[in-house]
Amino acid sequence: MAEQILKINHLSKAFGANVVLRDIDFQVNKGDVISIIGASGSGKSTLLRCINLLETPTSGQILYHDKDILARGTKAPAYRSHVGMVFQSFNLFNNMTVLENCMVGQIRVLGRKKAEAKEIAMQYLSKVGMAPYINAKPRQISGGQKQRVAIARALAMNPEVLLFDEPTSALDPEMVGEVLEVMRQLAQEGMTMLVVTHEMAFARDVSNRVVYMNQGVICEEGSPDQIFGNPQKEETKAFLSRFINA
Repeated sequence: MAEQILKINHLSKAFGANVVLRDIDFQVNKGDVISIIGASGSGKSTLLRCINLLETPTSGQILYHDKDILARGTKAPAYRSHVGMVFQSFNLFNNMTVLENCMVGQIRVLGRKKAEAKEIAMQYLSKVGMAPYINAKPRQISGGQKQRVAIARALAMNPEVLLFDEPTSALDPEMVGEVLEVMRQLAQEGMTMLVVTHEMAFARDVSNRVVYMNQGVICEEGSPDQIFGNPQKEETKAFLSRFINA
């Protein structure tokens, strides 16, 4: 039986009177690659931000290895070192080099020595093809390169799960492929990933589970074959029809 890493129970999130997530239940097992799809405004990014403690859920539970991370006493930076996040807008430090961006979290959060942090940063920058750019500042590299650095930075923390919040939506079309290729490689290596994406081919070909969200609820979930090949709900069919018939 697969090892359960995260379990989300009855999760809800409201901003004032605006309820963005309603009674969300699902789990993430070791090695899962789960794509979360749905129209803009359906709550996908808010769900990831709640899982990463960037937003505080209004109600419900987030269990990490059966421990409720919403309970008092959870240290968010330590938890985030296990459940890393890659953002749509990269979130790199503009005053630091590529290498420094990949070292700072290791030193500050994990307490690694500078030499060890550098070695690990170099390992992952090489993995994503960014080793030649270690002395560049973010403004000197392309969007696709920035996102690959952001992935290397997240990997350098040795996370158990990586959350990707629409990692290609801020990129020019010709740069999307290079980032998806890195993600595809991570999936093949067994990285546990939760990916909010509009890239339907990635969701269909790389995921082992697809979650379709609509208006703050999980409308349907299943294998890519089930969701793309035989969706059960009318909302899912309507959403996918524009991609399948394209």
